[in-house]
Amino acid sequence: MDNFIGLDISKSTVSVFIPQGELEIEIANTVKGFTQLCSKLKKRYKKEYDSLVFVYEPTSSYSSTLELFCAHKQIRVFKINPKASHNFAKALSIRHKTDKVDARMLCQAGMLAKEEEIHIPVVDVIVEQINDLMSYYQLLVKQRVQTSNHLEKLQHKESTTTLKKALEKEIFAFKQKEQHTINEIKRLIMENSMLALKYQSIQTIKGLGDIATIALIHLFLKYPNANQKQIISLSGLDPIERTSGVSVRGKTRISKAGNKLYRRALFMSTMVAIRFNEEMKCFYDRLKEKGKHTTVAQIAVMKKLIIIC
Repeated sequence: MDNFIGLDISKSTVSVFIPQGELEIEIANTVKGFTQLCSKLKKRYKKEYDSLVFVYEPTSSYSSTLELFCAHKQIRVFKINPKASHNFAKALSIRHKTDKVDARMLCQAGMLAKEEEIHIPVVDVIVEQINDLMSYYQLLVKQRVQTSNHLEKLQHKESTTTLKKALEKEIFAFKQKEQHTINEIKRLIMENSMLALKYQSIQTIKGLGDIATIALIHLFLKYPNANQKQIISLSGLDPIERTSGVSVRGKTRISKAGNKLYRRALFMSTMVAIRFNEEMKCFYDRLKEKGKHTTVAQIAVMKKLIIIC
């Protein structure tokens, strides 16, 4: 337990719990801050320094500085799922939630780590660039949908023509930016021989267009070690059942966990595959003949497409 260092990461600071001496400190979420932390740890742990493991929750851009630092300094980390750490805190009956309490809890959560989950981070520049562009693409889509919804509301009102035209121009501009972003991601993929081969392989499946293919590559790059069951869960298509005793009889539904980008991209591809991909069409028709609901059958096709890819 003494070799697990708990780090609770926020935007500008990181709360650190060092079990040896039960030391609680706060450092800046910068390279300089982590360098100072390592100097302090080397003085305390000396020969045992190389056995230390940093335990933290991966919080998107906030934890990227730490991840890059650990990759360069060859420091082992255990990235714990936020849901797992939340459940672990509940199991310990921790009622308070502060940065210091969370850092201490993360230190204790190190005991949950399996051997294969403790590793030195590997940072791939191309993967990071694709991640950034995909995040930007999602932002553009969100803004376009919001603008489209606002325009739709105005269609039923006697609003000014100038406002409607301005919104239509914004929507057109968003679509152009989306396409430009997709083209940029595709360029990055094609410049990498391994990714280009993956892209071409996925494109051979009828129904999968550029956006769906890029979304799937992004999913596989983001979770390279996930198996089939895990990759389905990470795309939010895993079933959740709610039954307990005789009183609770909830309908089984998909979890919708993870990034909805994958489900959105695959939905339209599924509609196309059901019509033009003979294998998917037969699979879908067979489910319908067995009495499955249309939505259930469509989700089954989406899962099958992911597994094949």
